[in-house]
Amino acid sequence: MPPASPSRLRHLPNAISVLRVVLVAPIGWLLWHAAWPSALGLVAVAGVSDGLDGFLARHYGWQSRLGGMLDAIADKLLLVCCFVILAWLGEISLWLAAVVCGRDLIIACGALGWRLLIGPIEPRPSLLSKACTLAQIVYLLAVLLALVRWPMLRSATLGWVVAALCVASGLDYVLRWSGRAWRAWHSARL
Repeated sequence: MPPASPSRLRHLPNAISVLRVVLVAPIGWLLWHAAWPSALGLVAVAGVSDGLDGFLARHYGWQSRLGGMLDAIADKLLLVCCFVILAWLGEISLWLAAVVCGRDLIIACGALGWRLLIGPIEPRPSLLSKACTLAQIVYLLAVLLALVRWPMLRSATLGWVVAALCVASGLDYVLRWSGRAWRAWHSARL
C-alpha cells in the first residue's frame, strides 16, 4: 500500500482538533477526582496537539474556516473546563479563572453577534491571542506538575502573566472586531 500523500491527509488538523474536544470530558473527570498524574498527561497531549494541528495546517496549506473554528472551540472548551474545575477545587485563584472565562465569553458573544448581524466569521487568532492560549496551557501544566510532584512550580507570577495576556488579548479582539464590524456596517449602508 503506497504511503498517504500530504493532500490525502488534509483533514488531519481538523481530526486533531476534534480529538482535543473529545479529551475535555476525561480531563474534566480526572481533574474533578484529583487524578493529577493522569490529568497532567492528557493536558500535555492536548497542549501538544494544539501546536501540532496548527503547524500541519500552516505547513501544508490545510487551513480552513471549519478548522479555525474547531481549533478555537477545542481551546476554549479545554481551557475553560480546566480553569473552572481547578478554581472550584481551590487549586487556582477564582479571580484568574474568572478572567480566563470572561475573556472567552466576550469573544464567543462577539463571534455570535458577528454571525447574526454581519455574516460568516473567519477565525483569525492574533499573535497576542496565540500567546495567551500558550500561556494558559503552560500555566495549567505548571499547576498540575506542582500537584503531582513539584510544588515549587506554583507561580503567582505566571498567573499574573496569564491574566495580563487575557486582558490584552480580549481588548485586542474587541477593538479589532469592532472596527471590522463598523467598516462592514458602514460599507453596507453606502
